[in-house]
Amino acid sequence: MRMSTPRSSVPEPGLPVDPAEPADPAIAADTVDVAVIGAGFAGLVAARELGAAGLDVLVLEARDRIGGRTWTDHRFGMDLEMGANWVHWVQPHVWAEITRYQREIVRSPVADEAYWRGAGGAARSGTLAEFMALIDEGQQALIDDVRVAMPRGVEPTVGTIQQLDHLSIQDRYDSLDREGVLGPEARAANDSVWVGHVNAPLDQAGLSSALRWVAATGGHWQLMHEASSTYRVVDGMRGFTDRIAADVHGEIRLQTTVVSVVQGLDGAAGVIVETADGCRIRARRVISTLPVNASGGIRFDPPLPAAWQRQAAETVASQGTKVWLKARGHLPRFFAYASQHDPLSVLKAEFYGSDADGDYTVLVAFGPDHTRIDLDDLATVQAAVDAFRPGIEVLEVTAHDWMKDALSLNTWMTHRPGQLTRDLAELQQPQGALHFATTDNADLWGGFIDGAIESGLREARRVIEALAPR
Repeated sequence: MRMSTPRSSVPEPGLPVDPAEPADPAIAADTVDVAVIGAGFAGLVAARELGAAGLDVLVLEARDRIGGRTWTDHRFGMDLEMGANWVHWVQPHVWAEITRYQREIVRSPVADEAYWRGAGGAARSGTLAEFMALIDEGQQALIDDVRVAMPRGVEPTVGTIQQLDHLSIQDRYDSLDREGVLGPEARAANDSVWVGHVNAPLDQAGLSSALRWVAATGGHWQLMHEASSTYRVVDGMRGFTDRIAADVHGEIRLQTTVVSVVQGLDGAAGVIVETADGCRIRARRVISTLPVNASGGIRFDPPLPAAWQRQAAETVASQGTKVWLKARGHLPRFFAYASQHDPLSVLKAEFYGSDADGDYTVLVAFGPDHTRIDLDDLATVQAAVDAFRPGIEVLEVTAHDWMKDALSLNTWMTHRPGQLTRDLAELQQPQGALHFATTDNADLWGGFIDGAIESGLREARRVIEALAPR
């Protein structure tokens, strides 16, 4: 693997670039078997597999780093995950990679205290066991039909989900209210849990997201909670992706923004990929790893398939934020839930540290709508924290707004009602010599790192089967 920066100056990664005119294949600067757009988990795994099969691979990454929506950065005196974080052994693709690269995992701290919103927004507190008992009936009721809705987690569009996919999570809980299943206290607590999972308002998040994640854990919502938010990789995601990148037999070209992908120009076989610095690459196949929401950032000729255009226009449901906060003193281990209508809906104590100003606690928070909170205004953030966990003095705030990042435009995949069964199959299909590998079109753990790896393996295999290595 050779990692490089662009051959000439390029615009700042993520800034829009006017699409270039169709490239002349006669002046393509590079000729490779496969060009991979993006160096996140999907792109790196695909490139590794293709290179191992004897194919010439070039990875084009617009950012100045690898990792995509995973990003380990040093802030508050420690390494923090600005993007995707948690993994679990029930996620088969990521666990295979963890085993392959001898990564270790560590558990996030168990909470000693719990805080949440009760009926009418009233503040409640107790133990973890008390909170779990409160949400138990509602969590089960939400997904009680999962074994007929999605009998097999690897086939998320097979089952009665075909008749249920028009429902949002809000719709399902509203129907439980009408049936008298939940009281006001339990309903409020259950709402707060799910808004944390889907990173979006519940009336915009498809019931399909809840069902598919629970289907992936054999129908057990408790295991789904653990799998999605408990264990992190020692040495961070950057240490993980660095290991994969080291096994890529080909160049990973950083700060290289792709502006157009043109197939069959003037009857020529293959694809011409043009970058913002004017470089033109001729490839027999191209694998795009762009998330659905960001797919419009490149000019494709022919245009992307209808499912890609449709979902990009609608956008997927996730629209939230992930925030790291530095608070004064060593706070008790706790978690706190607010409501889907609050700027921040989840808050957890994660790490302890000390510096010249004394002891501090690093908290991680999530909010359902990135537009509801100004993270540059410390007073606004303090007020959001005070609303559901009083007594914390916030000293600093740091985050990356993935919703404003032109290479992402979402946090993690959460489908809107109807999108999963309508579009997933088409999102997975190649278009001529163009392939699509992203956690957004994975089967089992769509929206997770596991899904990114699944999709990278899937498309690499398709390309290998189509191309005879030189």
